[in-house]
Amino acid sequence: MSHTQDKSSALGQGVVIFVYLTVLTLLEFFVAVTFQSVSILVVIAIIKAALVMYYYMHVYKLNDASEGDEHSYEYKTGTNRLGLWLFLLSDAFVFAGLMVVRVNLLGFTRPHLNQTLGLVVTAVLLISSFFMNRGETAMAHGDKKAFMNNTMITFILGLSFFFGVVFVEWRLAAEEGLIASFGNPSVGPMGAVFYMMTGMHAFHVLTGLIFLAVVWNNARKGLYSAEKHWGVEAAAVYWHFVDLVWIFFYPALYLIGKLVN
Repeated sequence: MSHTQDKSSALGQGVVIFVYLTVLTLLEFFVAVTFQSVSILVVIAIIKAALVMYYYMHVYKLNDASEGDEHSYEYKTGTNRLGLWLFLLSDAFVFAGLMVVRVNLLGFTRPHLNQTLGLVVTAVLLISSFFMNRGETAMAHGDKKAFMNNTMITFILGLSFFFGVVFVEWRLAAEEGLIASFGNPSVGPMGAVFYMMTGMHAFHVLTGLIFLAVVWNNARKGLYSAEKHWGVEAAAVYWHFVDLVWIFFYPALYLIGKLVN
């Protein structure tokens, strides 16, 4: 499947990719609860990440030539795009470091977390990326109303994910003994890994929500058009990056390894 510029085809392609991601997410959950094959889970995560990067984050646009005057909007957009991806690459090293910490400290064990809740919040974030893709596609074709509607849905879903992790999962994890208390200050690395990984990701979700609110408000003011909407593209790419990180964090925390009580 190749990328396309036609609006209906682009929206349809977004639906197809979403279906692929949904099937793969359900497959990894099935693998985790049945025969715990780490290699299969890793392969599935890599495939999901590749789909998000290419079809939702449009990594292929980095190959677009910046033609024309260096003061033109197209040229500046190409430069901004490269800068954004370099930032995301540097940010990815932070998350990669957390993954290394998780592997080194926990090995083939995992904290006692609610797998159903993990699947639900993952689905919510995945659906939010789907609507973000539709919103970006709409603005790329000059449909301001569709962009604002889809971005608002993305914001609500992203906020639901944030609350689900920070206010529900964190509380449940604390009840499972994954947080230190004054009477028991040392609970081992399990809690530290869990709260560091989910906390750093939640911070990026929060900044992504702020980003979405800014571009939504800018669109309301009429600051974007089909020809000039770099802010929308940047917000979409950043939001999909947040989803991309969770694609690896979700199996690392909820699916891979034996439970440790």
